[in-house]
Amino acid sequence: MHLYKDERTALFLDGSNLYATAKALGFDIDYKKLLAYFRERTRLVRAIYYTALMDEAEYSPLRPLIDWLDYNGYMVVTKPVKEFTDSMGRRKIKGNMDIELAVDMMRLAPRLDHVILFSGDGDFRSLVEAVQLEGCRVTVISSVATKPSMIADDLRRQADTFIDLEELKDAVGRPPRPRPPMEEEDDIETRELPPLAEDIDAGE
Repeated sequence: MHLYKDERTALFLDGSNLYATAKALGFDIDYKKLLAYFRERTRLVRAIYYTALMDEAEYSPLRPLIDWLDYNGYMVVTKPVKEFTDSMGRRKIKGNMDIELAVDMMRLAPRLDHVILFSGDGDFRSLVEAVQLEGCRVTVISSVATKPSMIADDLRRQADTFIDLEELKDAVGRPPRPRPPMEEEDDIETRELPPLAEDIDAGE
């Protein structure tokens, strides 16, 4: 990865996507090491982490991570997940942070030289193109080492530079730890909920 000391750089971390990628590669992200890695190599303007959270009334295993990030150099952007019922009558939750990430990136782009996006989501291809037109070079960090690949091909092609997260494993990773159910970023974008008691037939 080409990083320059005088480049104004910002990190945009798609929390659920980054978590899923690291998990598929068999390690956890050490966010302290990640921040130090980029601070040592470039002029880091912002490091922004995006995630959706369960209702405050419920325990979220994400909360300790969010609190730590908030106090240790990251800007954290969250919103509550939404519950809905699909066409089959199944209760699901949905939390997508794409719009928030896109708005922030476009707002900051005129004051940046280098944008680093931690995501493989193909929906960001147009965003990357728009930021490039603002004069920023864009590095996308995801992985093609997983089966299937974690990055959309059109996003990879659009980026100025693609870095496989596996290449950064020693620099920003740590061995995985056992996780409780519904641990951090268990693909919260669309998840099916268990049925309510009133949804279960009495004969079951």
